[in-house]
Parts: sequence; C-alpha cells; structure tokens
Amino acid sequence: MYAVIRTGGKQYKVEQGQVLDVELLGEPGVEVELTPLLVVDGDAVTTGADVLSRAKVTATVVDSVKDRKINGFTYKNKSNQRRRWGHRQRKSRIRITAIEAATDR
Repeated sequence: MYAVIRTGGKQYKVEQGQVLDVELLGEPGVEVELTPLLVVDGDAVTTGADVLSRAKVTATVVDSVKDRKINGFTYKNKSNQRRRWGHRQRKSRIRITAIEAATDR
C-alpha cells in the first residue's frame, strides 16, 4: 500500500515506515496528519475527493535538519558593487507511521 501526499507545495509517494525530508512541519516528536491525493492498495486505486477526505496518512517528525547550502553572487557592472550570500533551508525529517484508506460507508 502506498499513497501520494502533498506538503510544502510538493508531492511525495510514501509507504509505511519510509523516512523523508519535507519542509518544516514542527518540533521533533510531533505527530502530523496529512491528507493523501491518491491511495493505492493492491489493485484498488482511490482518487475521489470525497473518499480521500476520510483517508489519512500519519507521520511523526523525527528530526529537524538543514538542506544543502545555496550560494549566490550578485554584482553590478562597472561600479565595483558585489555581494555574496548563502542560504540553508530548514527541513523536517518525518517517518510515515500509518496509511489508512477510507472505508466505504
């Protein structure tokens, strides 16, 4: 069973027990609930919005990490104006603890 979730403007294909880095969600130890965009359980594919609103993916924030460093440089021609800058995005490392498909009513 796997699901496709959306968080931080990106989509991820996740399975139970998987660890992945996503945009900052909270402090380590916090449990978050994500709404899936798609749930696949064997041959059954769930895509309807009304059914998916009842499905959920549960994850636990394991750690807070930083992404790779991005270096930038700007300058203006003929004026001796230069500027270097760098940035490291903070991310949350999460572990998918459960994927619950919606039960038919």
